[in-house]
Amino acid sequence: MVELVTLGDKNYSLETIRLVTGDMNAGSDIKDIPEEQLLLCEAIDDPYLLPYLLEKFYMMEIGDAEQFRLCLIRVQVDSDMRLNEDIQMHQHRGYVARTIEKLMFRDIFLEIIKEEDVGMDG
Repeated sequence: MVELVTLGDKNYSLETIRLVTGDMNAGSDIKDIPEEQLLLCEAIDDPYLLPYLLEKFYMMEIGDAEQFRLCLIRVQVDSDMRLNEDIQMHQHRGYVARTIEKLMFRDIFLEIIKEEDVGMDG
């Protein structure tokens, strides 16, 4: 059963809040969580909202850009590690985090680059 936390008129998954903030003990008091992290939680909980949230992310002023990037990386790592639990859900979550990172930071920190096969004489 998913535990939900309500702020204003929006519900957030407590599990997602803990992942995004990196605080395994986060509780129902989320009013101090930065707006960009709550928006990320919203996109992670419902990846189909991402096309409608892109402009908000693009125009948003981030208080601590490095901390926000760590939030995105946490989601990517968690999604990769849990891929066998629910492939579609975790592919979507990873895609959301990578897309937002690319949009806001112009590159992806954990991008996997395929190495060229090196021959025996090279």
